[in-house]
Amino acid sequence: MDQSFSATARDASGSAFAIVGISSLPTDWAQVFKALAGTELTLDALPAGVPEADAGSSHSPAARGGGGGEPVGLLSESMTPPSVLGLNAYLLYAIGKTARRRLSDKLTARGLRLWHLTVMAMLNDLGPQMKTGLAKRLDMNQSDLRKIVDDLIKAGHAESSRDPHNRRRVMVRLTPAGRTALAECNADIATTDEDFLAPLDAEERDLLGSLLRRVHSRSG
Repeated sequence: MDQSFSATARDASGSAFAIVGISSLPTDWAQVFKALAGTELTLDALPAGVPEADAGSSHSPAARGGGGGEPVGLLSESMTPPSVLGLNAYLLYAIGKTARRRLSDKLTARGLRLWHLTVMAMLNDLGPQMKTGLAKRLDMNQSDLRKIVDDLIKAGHAESSRDPHNRRRVMVRLTPAGRTALAECNADIATTDEDFLAPLDAEERDLLGSLLRRVHSRSG
């Protein structure tokens, strides 16, 4: 997850200037402050979470305030630039990115990916489907859909057979094991929702879900 830091630094003459940057790895910042410790620059404070051992000695000018005066600004950590908090599209992207990562982690632990879950849910909701029909409904490339179905068949979650009413059609359906796996995935994902939506109460969660479904119905 990206982190942004800002600080005030001073050169040998005492002139102050700002340092601002964004990094996804705290260790990047440890290296920056370690490098600054060997220069004539001094920083007014260290960011929270950067070990003193990585930033130089706790008695070095870079680890302590410089210039003999009071710090003019503390290093701050911000997950999101304030100027974009008013952009709903950005918030949806950022929140969705985090939600997708958590969901992917849950699925990976079960040897699945998001498309596996999506195809399983579609088969569960609509019953047996032809591969061409699945690809169209899910707006997927047919070759990609075949790979997903093949994965599910190998895992024992789905099976493919001729339609008894039309032998020219090959239907894909969930197996009993697939239905069980889907139910377990849904239960596991529900715990992720609880954690992800912890700042909201039950009424707010229902409202959020309703609003998101309304937007989703009009998107694409």
